[in-house]
Amino acid sequence: MDNTKTTTMRTSVDETSTKVKRIALAGLFAALSYIGFAFFKIDISVGGGKTAFHFANSFVVLAALFLGGPVGGLAGGIGLSIADLTSGYATSAPLTFILKFFIGFITGTVAHKAFRINEIKDGKKLAAATIVSSIAGLGFNVVADPTLGYLYHRIFFGMESTGAELLAKFASLTTTVNALISVTVATILYLLLRPALRKADLI
Repeated sequence: MDNTKTTTMRTSVDETSTKVKRIALAGLFAALSYIGFAFFKIDISVGGGKTAFHFANSFVVLAALFLGGPVGGLAGGIGLSIADLTSGYATSAPLTFILKFFIGFITGTVAHKAFRINEIKDGKKLAAATIVSSIAGLGFNVVADPTLGYLYHRIFFGMESTGAELLAKFASLTTTVNALISVTVATILYLLLRPALRKADLI
């Protein structure tokens, strides 16, 4: 009986410790997402709105690769929404949260459900799974950002169609460039950080 109680207590402590570590890691990725946009971006003003080149989506993808889709998506969505609110993009914050959540959700779902990335040991297969998962999430954003952005600005802010179309075209360019950068950065960082985070029992 005593051994059973001891084992149960240890299991409970381990589970609590794991949850705390995951929350801490999610908070870190949210902060990195914020920093990646708030301090490292190139703004482009066009059509009565703004878009930007940045690499913050790399951390949304990283969060999803390490923590899974829902948690990674929430971390990225929260971090980048706060960045919008403090960086002159306040009106875009609600749409940003939705888009970043789905980047993370799709990336994490493909990585953990389709590839079972945590179980992969072969380096080449791991790299391929990481790249494909990242492309899936960021590819969604390349299509959804300008499309939903156009509707969002037209419906909620009454932007003229000409301005909304022009902004959508520039957003298509920036999201494509951002996606290419983020796939590269996220893949490199994931492959470099994975062994260390595993050793530290953070994932």
